[in-house]
Amino acid sequence: MYIEDLKFSLWADFIERDYLDNEFKELIAKGIVNGATSNPAIFKNAILNSLAYKEQLATLEGMTPKEKYEAVAIYDIQKAADILKPLFEKGDDGYVSIEVDPLLCDDAQATIAEGKRLFAQINRKNVMIKVPATDAGYVAMKELTSLGIPLNATLVFKKEQALACALAFKQGVAAFKSKVPTVISIFVSRIDAKIAGLGINDSLSGIYNSAAIYAGIESMKVEGCRTLFASTGTKDASLPTHYYIEKLLAYNSVNTAPIDTIKAYYKEGGKAQALPISSDIIEAHFEKVKRAGIDFDALLDEQVSIGLESFKDAFNEIMDAL
Repeated sequence: MYIEDLKFSLWADFIERDYLDNEFKELIAKGIVNGATSNPAIFKNAILNSLAYKEQLATLEGMTPKEKYEAVAIYDIQKAADILKPLFEKGDDGYVSIEVDPLLCDDAQATIAEGKRLFAQINRKNVMIKVPATDAGYVAMKELTSLGIPLNATLVFKKEQALACALAFKQGVAAFKSKVPTVISIFVSRIDAKIAGLGINDSLSGIYNSAAIYAGIESMKVEGCRTLFASTGTKDASLPTHYYIEKLLAYNSVNTAPIDTIKAYYKEGGKAQALPISSDIIEAHFEKVKRAGIDFDALLDEQVSIGLESFKDAFNEIMDAL
C-alpha cells in the first residue's frame, strides 16, 4: 500500500520483459508500486520495439498471430504476477491486469469465453482480466465475477458506465457468494487534453468528472470493488508530471500511471487526501463548461469510442506485425 491510511495503491501502467526483470523489482522493493496494468497499446510497443521478445517469437513458427501474441503476453503477465506474489500473499494488492481481445468488445459470450480461458491459462490468482465498459462488457463482467475471476473494468469515462460496471460486479459477487477483487478504471487526462483551448480551465474537467464517478462507485458499496484512476500521465507540459496522482488521492482507490509519472510523484508529490470533492463545486464547473457551448456528455461518448478504437488499432497492428 503506497499510503496506508488512505488504503491507496499505486500501480505501474507498463509491461515489458527487461523492465520486469530489473526496474519493476526495484520499484516494488522500495514500496513505490504494488501492482501493474497493461493494455494492447502497451503490449504493442513492447513486442514490436523491444529485442527481449525476438528469441521467444522465433520459437513460435506455425502459430497464428493471435496465438503468438498471447504466448508472449501470457509469459509477461505470469512473470509480473510471480514478482508481485509476495505482496498478494500478504494482502497488499499484488495484481497485474491483462485485457481481453478488444475486437470482442461488442460480443458478450466471446468476451466471457476469452476471459475464462486467459485466467485459466495464466493460472495465477493475482491476475485481473480487463473488460471494456460496453453493453456486452457488463454482461461479461457479471458472469466472470460470478465465477470468482478478478476483473478490471476499463475505458470508463462516464458515471453511467461506472455504475453499470458496479452493478454487474455486485450481481456477480452475489452469485459467487464471496468477495471478488475488482476495479473500475476511470480515464482522466484524455478529457482535459480534448477540452484544452476551449475556454475552460484545462486541468479540472478530468479531475471533477473522475471525482463524481468515484463518489458514485463508493455509493454502490460493492464488496471488493475499488476505483482505479487511469490515463494519469499529463498531456499538458504546464502541469506537474504527477498532477493526476496528487489531485486524485482518494480513500480505497488505485492510481495506475506511467513510470516517469510515478517517479515524479514519489520524489515531490503530496499525500493529502484530495477526494471527495463537493458536488456543488463539481456542478458549478460543469455549468461553466455548458455555458461555453461544450456538450460534455457528447465529448465523453466520443472519448469512449476513440479509446476503444485505439486499443483495436494497437491490437490489429500487433496481429499484422506477427
